[in-house]
Amino acid sequence: MKKMKKIVEGKLFWLVVSFLISFSVWVYVTSVETVESTKVFRNIPVEIVGEETLLNMHNLVITGLEAPTVTVEIRGPRRIVNALDSTDLIAQVDVSRLSQPAYTTLNYTLVYPSGVDTRNLTVRKYQDSVSFYVSMMTTISVPVGGDYLGEVSGDYIKATAIYEPSYITVSGPEVYVRNVDHAYVEYGSPDMTLESTFSEERTYTLMDKDNNPCSTEYLTCTPDLVRVTLPVLAQKEVPLTVVLQDAPDANTENTRITIEPKTLKLAGDSATLENINQIQLDIIDLSKIGTEYTAKYTIPIPVGVRNRSGITEATVTIEILGVETKSLEINQFEWLGVSDDVEVIVETEKLPVLLRGASKYMNTLNAGAVYAEADLSNLMGSLGNHFVTVQIRIPGNSRVGAIQIDGLPDYTVAIQLKQKEANS
Repeated sequence: MKKMKKIVEGKLFWLVVSFLISFSVWVYVTSVETVESTKVFRNIPVEIVGEETLLNMHNLVITGLEAPTVTVEIRGPRRIVNALDSTDLIAQVDVSRLSQPAYTTLNYTLVYPSGVDTRNLTVRKYQDSVSFYVSMMTTISVPVGGDYLGEVSGDYIKATAIYEPSYITVSGPEVYVRNVDHAYVEYGSPDMTLESTFSEERTYTLMDKDNNPCSTEYLTCTPDLVRVTLPVLAQKEVPLTVVLQDAPDANTENTRITIEPKTLKLAGDSATLENINQIQLDIIDLSKIGTEYTAKYTIPIPVGVRNRSGITEATVTIEILGVETKSLEINQFEWLGVSDDVEVIVETEKLPVLLRGASKYMNTLNAGAVYAEADLSNLMGSLGNHFVTVQIRIPGNSRVGAIQIDGLPDYTVAIQLKQKEANS
């Protein structure tokens, strides 16, 4: 024991131990640095760089990357190779020098973590390049449409939905944008039954021309939501009417009115429809027509309601019963409001008039029983030639009246006003 203790405590022993430890460390380090290892790295992510430059300079973007990852084999010092993992590596593709839209293939550069000594590493790429599309950026506007999912009460109808906005702005690569035809919105719910106007905000789906959903990858849409307003309207059927102005020989008692169509269906807010009980087509002066009258009228639709029938014109026929017409030429005139120093010279020698009334009053009527009358008081300060409108008078016969001759709005007479000569 004493001999062993002397050896352990001896200086030579510790020199030998130190040498052996140093030699072992040297052998280990040398073997680690010189012994090579080979490892396959899968699912290395592909990273595109230079996209901002591509967009800013040429309005181009990268789409349709065919392989988002790559596989490589790395051979080198075991210490370095074994320390690496696929998530430490990046397959980097620089697209900043591209300038045209096209299907493109570029080689990639393998990027290692910072501090890795790559001088003794050998890389074998399972695929040398990455393929993708270079697409032109574009912006379009597409219309918004949709469907209401619920029902409307039987006494009401739904009008055309209003979409705000009515168009969606879609931006992105042209190869994707060109497929978009419209934006589709579903609103309401299957268990909903409406009796008033409905409104809500909803998301939408981009659709192609065949009504298939479009991919929104790479696309930007503005706005994100659409407000849909579905007007729900009450219905009402109202008659079409005309108002008659009586003449001496014609009034509602001997006048037959036919209007086709008789009624019109309206749709609108119930409060608005409540105050609409008829639609008036015209005011007809019975002294301006003969024994029969037919005319077409554009139907005026009250403000705030809609024409549910879709009919835009109505035909009005008026028949005055139990009367006949008679033409006369009169030459009797009476002038009112004439100054004593003014002379009225009638240049219209005979005035044709058309009279209408019951047969028993018309048979004995002659030109001598009819005269024309006008008030000239407003012309006293304007001597010379004038056309004046006259009223036809039939004294003692209130059941016969003058009616308008076709094409003539009024009865007019040519006169001359002149100063009377002073008595000598």
